[in-house]
Amino acid sequence: MARIVMKFGGTSVADIARIRNVARHVKREVDCGHDVAVVVSAMAGKTNELVAWTREASPMHDAREYDAVVASGEQVTAGLLAISLQNMGVNARSWLGWQIPIRTDNAHGAARIQEIDGSFLIKRFGEGQVAVIAGFQGLSPDNRISTLGRGGSDTSAVAIAAAVKADRCDIYTDVDGVYTTDPRMEPKARRLDRITFEEMLEMASLGSKVLQVRSVELAMVHKVRTFVRSSFVEPDAPGMDDFLNPPGTLICDEDEIVEQQVVTGIAYAKDEAQISLRRVADRPGVAAGIFGPLAEAGINVDMIVQNISEDGKFTDMTFTVPSGDVAKALSVLEKVRDTIGYDVIQHDEGMAKVSVIGIGMRSHAGVAATAFEALSEKGINIRAITTSEIKISILIDGPYTELAVRTLHSVYDLDKS
Repeated sequence: MARIVMKFGGTSVADIARIRNVARHVKREVDCGHDVAVVVSAMAGKTNELVAWTREASPMHDAREYDAVVASGEQVTAGLLAISLQNMGVNARSWLGWQIPIRTDNAHGAARIQEIDGSFLIKRFGEGQVAVIAGFQGLSPDNRISTLGRGGSDTSAVAIAAAVKADRCDIYTDVDGVYTTDPRMEPKARRLDRITFEEMLEMASLGSKVLQVRSVELAMVHKVRTFVRSSFVEPDAPGMDDFLNPPGTLICDEDEIVEQQVVTGIAYAKDEAQISLRRVADRPGVAAGIFGPLAEAGINVDMIVQNISEDGKFTDMTFTVPSGDVAKALSVLEKVRDTIGYDVIQHDEGMAKVSVIGIGMRSHAGVAATAFEALSEKGINIRAITTSEIKISILIDGPYTELAVRTLHSVYDLDKS
C-alpha cells in the first residue's frame, strides 16, 4: 500500500461526464489499497469566466475579493467529484484550502505556500477516506482566502504530496507525458519516460506548458516523484494500475536516471521582444539603474547582452522582455533616461526564444557549436545567446521558430528512439 496524490486539470474535469471519468481513475487507486488525496482545478473555462466577472464589476477591484470569487471554481469541482466518488461507493469528502489548512503569504492573486499541516489528511487516510481538495487556494495571514496564481493547482498538489509524505504525485492533463518538444511543432517528438527535476524546471520556465514552474521547484526541493499522465486514457487500460511504472513521464532526481542523453528536449517561447540601449555610459551602477526600475514595474527581463565600445567609455545594453510588456518597459526607461544616460533606445518585436536543454550537457563539449552550425546552415540569424550548465537559449526572428525547433530536434537525434 502506498500514498498517492492525484491532480486533475481543467480539461480533465470540464463537465460531469469527465468528472465521473476522473472518479474512475481515483477508484482504481483506492481499489489497489492506496491512500489517496485528489487535487482538482476549476472546470475548463470557469476561472476565465470568474476573472472576467470581477473585472466587469470593477477594473480596480480589491484583490482579496478577487480571490474569494475566482477560488470558487475549484470548490465546485471538489464537491462534484466527492459526490461522484460517493456514488461509486468510495468514502470521500471535499476539502477547501482553509480547512486543511494550506497557509500562504498575503500576496492575494499570486500567493506562495508557506506551510501545510497534513495531519488531518493523514488521520482521514487511516479511516479509509479519500480527500478531494480544491487546488489553487489557501489561507492568508489575514484569515482570507488566497489564490496561488494561474496554474496554481499543480503547486497545490506537489505541496500536499510533500506535506503528507506521498510516494508519488500524479499530474493528470490532456497530454500523456512530457515530450522532447511540442508535438504540434514537430510531429516526430517523442514522449520521455523520465526527465530530471532540473531539466523539467528549464522546460517549464522556457516555454513548455505541461507544468507550472513553481510546482517543479517544489517537487525538486522536496524530492517528490512526479508523474505526468493523461486523464483521457481509459482508467482500466493496461498498465494504468502499475505503481512503479505507469504510462506517462516520471519527473525525478538525477540519480534515478541511469543513462543520460546529452540533450533531452527543445523548448520555445514566442512573442519575445528585444530592447537595445545604445551608447550607455560604462560606469558602475548603470546596470542597476536599468534593470532595477524594470523589476519594480514587474517586467520580467530575460536574455541580457552587453557590448563595450573600443575605447571602453560606452556600452550597448540589449535584453529581452515579453512582447506584451514592451510599451511599459519603454515608458520606464524613458523616465530614467537622464539617470542612465543613453543616446537612443531601439526595440524589435516578434522574436522567439528557442532553448536546447539537457543535463548531459554538463559533461559533453560541443553542444552549443552543433546548434550554431545547424542554424547557420538553415540561414537562421542568431540575435542573442544565453547559456547555463544544462541549457542554451537562442533568440531568433519569430518566423523561423518552427524551422529552428525542427532543425535542433533533428540534429541532436531526438527524433530517434
